[in-house]
Parts: sequence; structure tokens; C-alpha cells
Amino acid sequence: MIKNLIRGGVTILGFLLGVGVFQLLKYISEQAAVHFLESFTDTVLTVIMIACGIVFAILLFLLFPVFVGHSAKIANRLDTEVQHLSALELMSGVSGLIIGLVISYLVASPIVNIINIRNTYASVAVTLVVYIVFVWLGVVIGMRKGKDVIAALTRVREDIVTGRTVAQTRASATKTIATPPKILDTSVIIDGRIADILKTGFLEGRVIIPDFVLVELRHIADSSDSLKRARGRRGLDVLSRIQNDFGIEIYQAAGDKSIGETQEVDMKLLKLAKTVKGKVVTNDFNLNKVALIQGVGVLNINELANNLKPVVLPGEEMTLYLVKEGKEQSQALAYLDDGTMIVVEDGRRSIGSTVTVMVTSVLQTAAGRMIFARLR
Repeated sequence: MIKNLIRGGVTILGFLLGVGVFQLLKYISEQAAVHFLESFTDTVLTVIMIACGIVFAILLFLLFPVFVGHSAKIANRLDTEVQHLSALELMSGVSGLIIGLVISYLVASPIVNIINIRNTYASVAVTLVVYIVFVWLGVVIGMRKGKDVIAALTRVREDIVTGRTVAQTRASATKTIATPPKILDTSVIIDGRIADILKTGFLEGRVIIPDFVLVELRHIADSSDSLKRARGRRGLDVLSRIQNDFGIEIYQAAGDKSIGETQEVDMKLLKLAKTVKGKVVTNDFNLNKVALIQGVGVLNINELANNLKPVVLPGEEMTLYLVKEGKEQSQALAYLDDGTMIVVEDGRRSIGSTVTVMVTSVLQTAAGRMIFARLR
């Protein structure tokens, strides 16, 4: 019922639109050097006007289902776009809309007077076009540049309040550029060693945790898998600890369309790193490789830990506790305190006891370091 009423209203609007188009043509004919409608009588002109109205009414009546379908798609897309808009972008867009309306009001009347339009329908059409153009420009410019304008005004206000000089501002900007922000990924938060590294002060600059990493941590903590759930809760505990101790920044990436359109968390991290010109702090070997390919700086904590391990040279003797069997028939495995695996040849018979071994070789891999030794 409501749909039929709306369709009827659209049909009436189509009729009025057709009448308006005819009136505009009539006005153009009166202003032109050759009056192409002068030969028609008033009765014929009235019939033509009604015919134009009926034609437009029929067109809108027939095209109404198409308009409804496209309107639904546009509404869904608009809803999706609005959900990804930040509060700042929304406020900037509304401000641009208001400014566009004000400019349209100031510009429309002079344009109508300059063109010297006396016909009411034609003046309404010109005014409508002016309003559409300036309102659209106001919204687009407000949403795209409003954030930059507000950021610039904020910086100016901070300079006035704090009384910083131009030289101090330039020095601060240079320092910010020289020290790229550090973006933490999920693996490094769950690992937990980042808290100790932050405590030592080795990471300079801003430390950022994106909102989508928080979402991923929450999903892991809510997992039905007990192991994943424990890792996720550990990550949230570490996050709470470093937030309380160091006041790290939570980056709201939901308002960034280029990041929001990407589904994979790793790709979002790399896009964010490019946007803020920062480095990704991670333990993920694959993410490390992809970041290097895309030219994004990476700080891998596993690589740092491997490089800080004590150097073991072939020929050195070590006292170890053999834990379990190795892959080969005669091998046994032992581990150092830092987790480094040691493969002991001919050590299977001594599993479960402490033995003295001599290092024969050291193998450094991307996953870590492996030491080979034999019994003394």
C-alpha cells in the first residue's frame, strides 16, 4: 500500500517535472532570436504542456521499480560508508554541508539576476543546480580536507598555549620524522617480551596498537580452543600491563577507508605502517618477509633474541641434561635456558642423565639457532 502511494506521488512529481521542462523551453523560445513556439496558439501550447507532463509522469511511473532497486543499493552502500566514517570526518562533512548551503544562498540570486531569468520555473531550475553543486562540493571538500584543517588548527592552538618558538616546532617535527612510530602486531603482544623491551627503553618514538589488533586478540581470547583462549588472555594481560606502564596509543583505523576495505589483519598492519611511516614489531616470520618485499620496516623480536644469545663456538665443552630422542636413531636432544636446541650424536643411551659434550657445529636459521655436539 505504502509503495503504491509513493509510486503515485512520484508519478505526480513526474507530471510537474514535465510541465516545468515545457515552461523552460517556452522561456528559451521567448529569449531566442527565433521563437520556435511562436506559431502555436495558446490552446496548442497548453495541450503540449499537458502532453509533456503526461510523458514524464509515464516515464517516472515505469522507471519507479528501477529507482527503488538502485535506491536500496545506494542506501546500503551509504550505510556501509557511514559506519566506516570517524566522528571527525562526519563533523567535517556536516560543516561542509552547512557552508555549501550558505554559499549557495549567496550565489544563486546574483546568478539568476545576471542571466535575467524572469520565468519562475527556469529560475527554480537554475537555483536548484547551484545548490546541488555547492552543497556537493562542501560535503566532499569538508570530508577530505576537514581532518587536515582541524589538525592544523589544533597544532596552532598548541603552539599558542605552550608558547613554542618556530625553531622548537621544527626540531620537534624533525625528531618525529627521524623516529618512526612502532606498530605492535598480535604475535608480539601474545609473546609478552615486548613489555620487558619497552621497560628497558630500547624502543623510541610512538608505540601504536591498532584497533583491529585488539579485535583479533579478543576473538582469540574468546576461542573455544583452550590453548588459543589461554594465549589470547595472556595477550590481553600483557596489553593491559604495557598500557598502564607506558600509556601506548590505540590507533583507530576504522575511519581509514583504505585500511577498512582490507580483510586480512597482516595486510592492514602493512597499510597502516605505510600510512604513518612506521615500523611493524612482530614475531611472525611470514609477515616479516612480506613487509620487506613491500618496503615496510620490521623489528622482529625473535631475530633480536637470536642475535643476543651467547656465542657458542665449535670445540667448546658444555654440560647438558639430555631430554629426549632426536630424529636420527642415535641422537638425543637437550635445550639451553634460552630454548636453543642441541642435537647430541650417540647420546640416545644417556637420555635422562647429565653429560658433558663438545660442540661440533652451529647452524643459524631464520627460525633460530641449532647446535650439534657429541659426547666426550
